[in-house]
Amino acid sequence: MARGARAPGRWYLSVGGILPRLAPLPLLLLLLLCAPLGGGQKKKENLLAEKVEQLMEWSSRRSVIRMNGDKFRRFIKAPPRNYSVIVMFTALQPQRQCSVCRQANEEYQVLANSWRYSSAFSNKLFFTIVDYDEGADVFQQLNMNSAPTFMHFPPKGKPKRADTFDLQRIGFAAEQLAKWIADRTDVHIRVFRPPNYSGTIALALLVSLVGGLLYLRRNNLEFIYNKTGWAMAALCVVFAMTSGQMWNHIRGPPYAHKNPQNGQVSYIHGSSQAQFVAESHIILLLNAAITMGMVLLNEAATSKGDVGKRRIICLVGLGLVVFFFSFLLSIFRSKYHGYPYSFLIK
Repeated sequence: MARGARAPGRWYLSVGGILPRLAPLPLLLLLLLCAPLGGGQKKKENLLAEKVEQLMEWSSRRSVIRMNGDKFRRFIKAPPRNYSVIVMFTALQPQRQCSVCRQANEEYQVLANSWRYSSAFSNKLFFTIVDYDEGADVFQQLNMNSAPTFMHFPPKGKPKRADTFDLQRIGFAAEQLAKWIADRTDVHIRVFRPPNYSGTIALALLVSLVGGLLYLRRNNLEFIYNKTGWAMAALCVVFAMTSGQMWNHIRGPPYAHKNPQNGQVSYIHGSSQAQFVAESHIILLLNAAITMGMVLLNEAATSKGDVGKRRIICLVGLGLVVFFFSFLLSIFRSKYHGYPYSFLIK
C-alpha cells in the first residue's frame, strides 16, 4: 500500500512540475491569434483612408465623380466604407437621345455644386455618376434597364427600397433631390443656383424698345394717357407674377418632363414644391381667361346697349369664369394632394 500510495503522489508532483512550464503556451497561442486580427483591422483602416482620400481628391476637381465598373465596385460596393454615395445612373451620349437624362443631369450638377461649395461639406457624402456607355456592366449587375435613376448607397449594408429616388412621382428638381438625401443621410443641402441673366437682358431690351418708341413718337404722346393700355400692362405683370414666372427665374426648372418609360410628357408637376415652365404658362393663360370673363360680366352689367347683346356677353363671361376657374382648381388639386374641393372638373 505504501508503494502504491507513493505512485499517485509522484504523478501529481510530476504534473505540478510540468504546469509551470506549460503555463505560457495558452498566452502564446492567444497572442498568435490576436496578431492577425489586429493586422487585419489596421489594413481595413488603411484601405478606408485611401478610398476616402481618393474620393476627396476627385471631389476637389469636380463636384460629380464619374465612375466606371471598376471604380463603382471598389469605391461604392466593396467594404470598408463609412461614407454615403449618391449615384446617378444615366445615358448622356448623344446617340442615346435621352433628353430627360440631360435635364436631370443639370439638376444633379446644381445639387452637387451646392454641396461641394457649402460650409458643411465633408467626406461623409459624395456625388457620383455612372453612364451606361462607361459602365454597362454596372447596369447589368443591378438589373437596371432605365435611366435616369438616382440611388443612395449607405455607409453600411445594401441599399433599401427607399434608397432609390422616386423620380416618376416627385420629379428630378434639385430641391426634391436634396430633401430625399436629407431623409436618407441626415445631410441637409441648401441648393444654390447660378444666376440667370436672360431675364435681365430681356428686360433691358424691352426698356430700350419702349424708350426708342417714345423717342420716335415724341411729338404725339397721347397714347401714354390711355387707361386701357395701362390696365392691360398691369394685368400682364399680375399674370406673370401669379403664374410663377419669378419662381422660374430663381429656380430655373425644366420646361416639361418626359417619362422615359412611356414617352408621356407632363406639363404639370405633381408636387406642390415645384413646377415646370410650361405649367406657369398654363396658369398665366387660365388667369387671363378668368379675368376676361370678369371684364365681360362687368361690361354686361354696366353697359346700356341692346339687352340681347348684353345677355350674350354675360353668358360668355360667366362661361369663361366658371370653366377656367374649374380648370385652375383641378390643377391645384393635382398638386395639393388631399384638397377636398372641386368644381366641374375633377
